[in-house]
Amino acid sequence: MFNSYKIALIPGDGTGPEVIKEGVKVVETAAKKNNFRIDFINYDLGGKRYLKTGEILPDSVIEEFKKFSAIYLGAIGHPEVKPGILEKGILLRLRFELDQYINLRPVKLYPNVETPLKDKEAEDIDMIIVRENTEGLYTGSGGFLKKDTLQEVAIQESINTRFGVERCIRYAFELTKKRGKNNKLTLCGKTNVLTYASDLWQRTFNIVAKEYTKIKGDYVNVDAACMWIVKNPEWFDVIVTDNLFGDIITDLAAIIQGGMGVAAGGNINPEGVSMFEPMGGSAPKYTGLNVINPIAAISAGTMMLETIGELKAAKDIDNAVIKALKSGKIKSMSAGKTGLSTTKIGDLIASYI
Repeated sequence: MFNSYKIALIPGDGTGPEVIKEGVKVVETAAKKNNFRIDFINYDLGGKRYLKTGEILPDSVIEEFKKFSAIYLGAIGHPEVKPGILEKGILLRLRFELDQYINLRPVKLYPNVETPLKDKEAEDIDMIIVRENTEGLYTGSGGFLKKDTLQEVAIQESINTRFGVERCIRYAFELTKKRGKNNKLTLCGKTNVLTYASDLWQRTFNIVAKEYTKIKGDYVNVDAACMWIVKNPEWFDVIVTDNLFGDIITDLAAIIQGGMGVAAGGNINPEGVSMFEPMGGSAPKYTGLNVINPIAAISAGTMMLETIGELKAAKDIDNAVIKALKSGKIKSMSAGKTGLSTTKIGDLIASYI
């Protein structure tokens, strides 16, 4: 008997369907080689559906997602839909409803991928950022007083619970232990100013650290982290941080690994259903041109296979990406400059599996 997995597929908007098609191609190739089966079930969530029906994410679909092994997402974002509607209605809602409390962002510089950091090699840029994904400033807690007047007040509250903070920190310690690189976990916060939320994070970190005596605990303020990630990325192994700070430093980290064309991420519920996606967005101006680099979507597929337990297949894809990049056939990570079409990059990587 071979393993079989049901994966919810959300191609999404813009170039999302183009890159996710190549991700599916590569994942299915790896599955065939490793004797397991992936059944992709398509969902037309995104801007087109919203503009046509006014529907964003039906409750019934969320219940269906709970029965899947994972969710594979192309991109969400439509130029004719006001910013925030789809992001909150689909992405944030899925994170909260499915309790995907970890946002996981590997930051790895592949061979022949340009980084803006002078004199940094692949071995210097290899870290993982663990971002708390369901609390902090993104809970939507707050409101307006006297809106649209000169006396307007806007309040946005950061909600941090001991339960939420601790499970995120424990996940990060376990990941650091499993990764076995430098056995170093860095807490990123702002304890010198945010004396309540950051203090809760620091105290909880210190308590949990006592259970992981072989892991070196470290701390850095978020502003300093933005400097050191650029100047000395080799200092970092695993970073754990809150929702807002994580959102900021993961985009910074994406640039030093070669840009959004290679950056993949996962919204993780270790006990439930997780969602995987490229970080580059829907890039609507390139829709239908077949010029977008699909490596980020393919790498999101790698993360998905790792999470569902198909480690050999995940490693096969990662090795294939490396071989494709070493081949010199992919000239750039930027749209329209790759030297190969979206489809041909997918074909090339699949051929190396």
